[in-house]
Amino acid sequence: MSDKINYNNFDYYTNRELSWLDFNDRVLEEARDESNPFLERLSFLSITQSNLDEFFMVRVASLAKLAAVNYPEPEASGMTAEEQLKAVNQKAHVQLTKQYQTLDNLLPDCEQLGIQLKTVKQLSDKQYQFIKTYFHDDLYPVLTPMADDSSRPFPFIANDTLNLAIQLKKGGNDEPLYATLQIPDVFPRVLRLPDDDNAFILIEDVVKEFVSQLFVNYKIKSSSAFRVIRDMDLDVAEEDTSDLLKEVQQQLKLREHGDVIRLEVESSISKKLLKRLTTELNVDAFAIYEVPGPLDLTFLKHVVKETNGHDALKYAKFKAYQPKALSAQNNIFDAISQHDWLMQHPYDKFDPVVEFIRQAASDPDTLAIKMTLYRVSGDSPIIRYLGQAAQNGKQVTVLVEVKARFDEQNNVHWAKKLETMGCHVIYGLIGLKTHCKLSLVVRRETDGIRRYMHMGTGNYNDATAHFYTDMGLFTADNDMGIDATNIFNMLSGYSRPPFFHELHISPEGIRDFIDENWTPPFKWLRMVEPLTCK
Repeated sequence: MSDKINYNNFDYYTNRELSWLDFNDRVLEEARDESNPFLERLSFLSITQSNLDEFFMVRVASLAKLAAVNYPEPEASGMTAEEQLKAVNQKAHVQLTKQYQTLDNLLPDCEQLGIQLKTVKQLSDKQYQFIKTYFHDDLYPVLTPMADDSSRPFPFIANDTLNLAIQLKKGGNDEPLYATLQIPDVFPRVLRLPDDDNAFILIEDVVKEFVSQLFVNYKIKSSSAFRVIRDMDLDVAEEDTSDLLKEVQQQLKLREHGDVIRLEVESSISKKLLKRLTTELNVDAFAIYEVPGPLDLTFLKHVVKETNGHDALKYAKFKAYQPKALSAQNNIFDAISQHDWLMQHPYDKFDPVVEFIRQAASDPDTLAIKMTLYRVSGDSPIIRYLGQAAQNGKQVTVLVEVKARFDEQNNVHWAKKLETMGCHVIYGLIGLKTHCKLSLVVRRETDGIRRYMHMGTGNYNDATAHFYTDMGLFTADNDMGIDATNIFNMLSGYSRPPFFHELHISPEGIRDFIDENWTPPFKWLRMVEPLTCK
């Protein structure tokens, strides 16, 4: 009997997409865990929705494209794209039921705590007059009903927008008429009501109550909220383009019109309206989700944010540790030159990372700054300091990964901004996404040129660094500095160093390194986050 293991055996593998849904179910369990602070449970339930939306926009969308061309090859667990697509939707339906069972369990506790999500029928006279005034003064001028008939075709429904499907009739004519109405996202989804500090109503309920005023001389037979999730994956043919930035910008425009991957409707929707939507949006039956409650549970994060006087129902605020030697009052390069600094965020403040670039920008001894950026915040101080460094005469080179999923538009903006400020900007490598988080500062000191570097597992994003758990390392190690220089030469030019002293790089280097060192005691060398394959 042979002891050789057949690693191609489907039974040894779990499907990646179904496994992801199991992960999201674990997030959902946090919302059901009574040991968690109550408002944090609402937040976890909100997170399951945003997680699921992105999963469908990208991962399920990719399955749908493969299934559409009858791609025959099974993945590691033996499932074809078509089988995966159906299995994922089946499991997602089960998860949706669990999400709304969780919501039903949480809402009574909300009311006991004085946090109310009201329907129109539950409003006091004063509150009803308030939403009526709000509709006429604020919503009515912005709302745009879209008729759906022979001369006005079914309108485009944008990804992740909340809409109403409406069936009408005129006078004694029983012929059904149809229209759609997008709920404008320029207004808050959750509207605070007067006379009760923590009473709210959803904006779509306000619109539905007065929607007839948009259709004068017509009778509303039924109206239901719906939402679509589209294919939002970015298909950039890098090998066929001479300008990656322009190609990404073009694909961003096309992406908005991707196929509908998921249709969510209120479970009370009429059969005629549902059939109309299904036909016009070209949605498979397994991708239709009838929701027994408010659509898009991300509104819960706004309820949590707007709730007053219940800080005890949230996690206690955490104060991160700030090493004094890495603060703005001290020379950060002196501190790093003395010894390495290993940071663990968010328990250690992210401020020293920003301070590293800030001090380099105005430091007279700094000659060059090189940095990779994958995701940054909307008002990034790091971007600002990189620009200041270039304007101060430093050589500044920045790789901005314009293919960073769902940050493409933001990164295109920052790439152009950096260029206008005088930085040399690289947009990424063909066939790869640059995931490494690496920055290098080159200084002229009394004993010669010295390299200072920071590398980490987390993005250079000062906003998410407050709650994402990541590791970071400051070092002036000479061998690592040489490795970092060689990495930037690879990114900006055609260099292919024959070896690295201490850093190991994907897609080729890290697996070999792990294989070679996987014997106890395991000797970990310092690694930069990989340049992973697309």
